Amino acid sequence: MNARLLAPVQSLVRRFMVPPTARPRIDPLFDPARASELRDDVVKSGFFHNKIRAFWMMQTAGWLGALAMRGLSGFANGQPLSYIVPIVISTITGYSLTLVMSVLYRSLIDRAPLVTWSLTAGVLMVASALYSFIDGWVFQSLRGTDSDFASLFIGAFFLDATLLAAWSALYYAINYFLRIEEQADQLLTLEAQATSAQLAMLRYQLNPHFLFNTLNSISTLVLLKQTEPANAMLSRLSAFLRYTLANESTGQVTLAQEVETLKLYLDIEKMRFEERLRPHFDVDAGVAEARVPSLILQPLVENAIKYAVTPKEDGADILVTATRKGKKLVLEVTDTGPGLHIGQTRPKLSTGVGLANIRDRLAQAYGAQQSFETRSIPGGGFSVTLELPFTRNANQEA
Repeated sequence: MNARLLAPVQSLVRRFMVPPTARPRIDPLFDPARASELRDDVVKSGFFHNKIRAFWMMQTAGWLGALAMRGLSGFANGQPLSYIVPIVISTITGYSLTLVMSVLYRSLIDRAPLVTWSLTAGVLMVASALYSFIDGWVFQSLRGTDSDFASLFIGAFFLDATLLAAWSALYYAINYFLRIEEQADQLLTLEAQATSAQLAMLRYQLNPHFLFNTLNSISTLVLLKQTEPANAMLSRLSAFLRYTLANESTGQVTLAQEVETLKLYLDIEKMRFEERLRPHFDVDAGVAEARVPSLILQPLVENAIKYAVTPKEDGADILVTATRKGKKLVLEVTDTGPGLHIGQTRPKLSTGVGLANIRDRLAQAYGAQQSFETRSIPGGGFSVTLELPFTRNANQEA
């Protein structure tokens, strides 16, 4: 159907459906099932959430409107009160015919375009002829006119055919638009599910890598018969895993929760590095409730430990800062390690994850609304800066 003809109908349907501002944004960091529930709640508040009821309401209102317009037009042209009788009969006839047409159209709408429009034109012509025949017969019988029936039939045919054609166009336009809306909602759901699966995959890459390093350290302590440190490290490891596994793999946590998780991780690493690892935190109180992807900072700190603390005999300081800049949450992990030479980049972690993993997770979660920057500090040191939308709940900006 021509886009210009559909445009006003689409505008009308949108007005009866859900305002654009009321539609939920499908946040990939949100649980897909919860996102689906929210979208369903909003759709249920629209006029077309019950299509059967919406059809009967529009069908009845439309034909009552046609009855009122034809009656007022007749009275304005000096017709007697008895003129309303054939108009009422004509309206009932049109109402009944369009009910039959709706059943036929429902079976035609999914056919090939050529079949749909050819059979629709045939149904429209037959219905218009039957409608005009009844109108002409009623008018001739009730008004007692001597006019030729053929003339009455032809005069009624143009009016009735126009009325039924407009009804048919509106029927198809509304149904096609509703189908487009349903397909768009289904596509949003599929995109959210695909993004959630991607985020879960990226998040799950972190745990095996961390476990590999930690279990390797515990194994070393056991071989050295240092059972007390090994037992302490196992206790911290179980606390860390219990804390992280309690969160959804694709979900968000508050920054305060993320920092607590990070401190659990650092407690484990301090068993290995002792005084060589010197972590510091500078988190503004106003951003403690900001939402961030879970385990977004741990790989950054792990990277700093590997390339700043491990190579230096006296270790290094690692500073984690969090501030707010306008509508952005700024997270930064800085170390006092050897930094990088010009043109050098930090390699990935031993199992192939690290900075690239974080970059991919942010791109999946926030798209162009995020930024990820790394820089080498003159005189020694390395810094990673993340900028995310500042939010205080799962899908709304603060």
